[in-house]
Amino acid sequence: MDWAGEGYILSVKKHGETSAIIEVFNRERGRHLGLVRGGVSRTKRAVLQVGNFVQLEWRARLSEHLGYFTIEALSFRAAELMDDRLSLAGLNALCAIARETLPERESYALVYDAFEILLANLDDPDIWPALFVQWEAGLLTAMGYGLDLRTCAATGTNDNLTHVSPRSGRAVSRSAAEPYLDKMLALPAFMIGSRYVTAQDVADGLALTGYFLETRVQWGVNKTLPDARAQMIARLKTAGFA
Repeated sequence: MDWAGEGYILSVKKHGETSAIIEVFNRERGRHLGLVRGGVSRTKRAVLQVGNFVQLEWRARLSEHLGYFTIEALSFRAAELMDDRLSLAGLNALCAIARETLPERESYALVYDAFEILLANLDDPDIWPALFVQWEAGLLTAMGYGLDLRTCAATGTNDNLTHVSPRSGRAVSRSAAEPYLDKMLALPAFMIGSRYVTAQDVADGLALTGYFLETRVQWGVNKTLPDARAQMIARLKTAGFA
């Protein structure tokens, strides 16, 4: 079974003396692995960088086999961000989350589309941290664990929603959350339509999506969130963006 398309490199691991096993994110095929012969050569190392956009051709005798990739670079996104430590941290975290949470060989077209938008904005720290939160929220939805932020879980109204229940993933109004503030997760206003985003909003948003990614998605496969995400958050806080 063969296929061809475009995708983003999520990871690269050396295999044997000269080859590499890569994971890519393709719109139709999802997260997909394959072997690249000569992948550790000088000419291919620049192409096989996390975040790069590549043309792919995958071949295997049987569909369940690992298979082989032939690749051609379309965009060197990793090199474009190399001098910006904050953007590079965002790139590494984005690819790590996709790699660690998405099931193999299942299409997640909306997640892929949002992935592209986020990746294209990684050079603007006034924009991408909030986009990262929204991408993770969309990932939760795609995985079947979407947050319900439309109305208050206690009152049914959509007024003054400020928190999220860690048990149900539903929004809670300020008055209903008041007796349980030590147990609630803060809901940043930009996640329910506000155009104004503060550093605290980003920090709250990352805490919110991170909690549900870890307890709903990763818990079931006995995994935690990748270190690259924590490193990104640390850099965002140091730079004053979270």
